[in-house]
Amino acid sequence: QVQLVESGGGLVRPGGSLRLSCVASPGFYSIYRTAWYRQAPGKQREWVAVISSSGITDYADSVKARFTISRDAANSTVYLYLNMLEPEDTAVYYCNNGRAWGQGTQVTVSS
Repeated sequence: QVQLVESGGGLVRPGGSLRLSCVASPGFYSIYRTAWYRQAPGKQREWVAVISSSGITDYADSVKARFTISRDAANSTVYLYLNMLEPEDTAVYYCNNGRAWGQGTQVTVSS
């Protein structure tokens, strides 16, 4: 059974940074195409970033140049680095590899 577990969320001031982790088990599922999504209160879940099995990345326009997705296959983990955070980035962040969703991790950007 595929399982994804996100972590790394928290409360951060505008302009701050966070690193989110998505750990896959069994570990080989981390090399699958993996995407991050987010859902803000009262809004639909939206796609944020994706990394293909070969390492090609893509980003939503709203986070391009601020967020970076990467993979550490040795540790079965896909990361999402969030920089220059804005209050509009406040949401629950989820990862998905086409076979499972994680439980989400809350990111709150507030002064």
